[in-house]
Amino acid sequence: MKLRHFLTASAAATLAAGLATLSWGATELNKFRLKTYRLPLLAPGTLRGADSFKILHVSDLHMIPGQDDKIAWVRELDVLEPDLVVNTGDNLSDIRGVPYALEALGPLLDRPGVFVFGTNDYWAPRPVNPLKYVLGFKREPSYVNLPWQGMRAAFIERGWRDATHQRLEFKTSGVRLALAGVDDPHHDLDRYEDIAGAPNADSDLSIGLLHAPYRRVLSAFEGDGYDLALAGHTHGGQICLPGERTLVTNADIDRARASGMHRYGSMWMEVSNGLGTSKFAPVRIFCRPSAALIHVTERPA
Repeated sequence: MKLRHFLTASAAATLAAGLATLSWGATELNKFRLKTYRLPLLAPGTLRGADSFKILHVSDLHMIPGQDDKIAWVRELDVLEPDLVVNTGDNLSDIRGVPYALEALGPLLDRPGVFVFGTNDYWAPRPVNPLKYVLGFKREPSYVNLPWQGMRAAFIERGWRDATHQRLEFKTSGVRLALAGVDDPHHDLDRYEDIAGAPNADSDLSIGLLHAPYRRVLSAFEGDGYDLALAGHTHGGQICLPGERTLVTNADIDRARASGMHRYGSMWMEVSNGLGTSKFAPVRIFCRPSAALIHVTERPA
């Protein structure tokens, strides 16, 4: 009898601790932060006296109605005056999410920008089995269509460029850019062969874009000689150990590089923690939502 009471009390204590952790994790959803990096990638003289070329990387907004704090925080990023905005997808988590994504990105859409999409731009999320997520099983998409076409049209109308299976070249803030992107590798939508090859040798900075950081695409960008790759998707692990130590990447990138700025061979790679979560998993533990500001500077003379 005493053993039964002990086990019941232990189970109740475990349940209470779990509920407290989830409650705390829900409060972390609006504790947004900005990560900053400096990368000396540009040839001396490229910036003509400017301190840096600023890239703002946003990803995984996962917008649903009613996320006013997120909308306000993302809109405020415009005060950083980025030279280039990069959006690596998963903007939506609800069929009604497009107007809220456009409101959040608002003033940033008036700046030079590029984007690729993720699965949760095309198809709505669905409830998941947490055990399958922890064990690394890939989940089948819901195939419930989201209104991504209208969002894409709005992005392009405001001046952003779609880098999906495209090689783009343009100049902004005096820096000549060569960019290329693929569709979401997480569900094998990528076709790197459409963009394969070295970036224009006359460019000052080359960037590869992908939603999910899968090694087959990262290795292709690195092999073709890109300077930097930008990705999202992992949410930094979303449920982490203290110190933002990732347990699950939801991709085949190693856990040590599931968020932040890292080397990938001869290339730099930044993986965003993202700014949202699926509406069916609204919790973050030791992994606050974030955007990144990358100051690309000149190499030492």
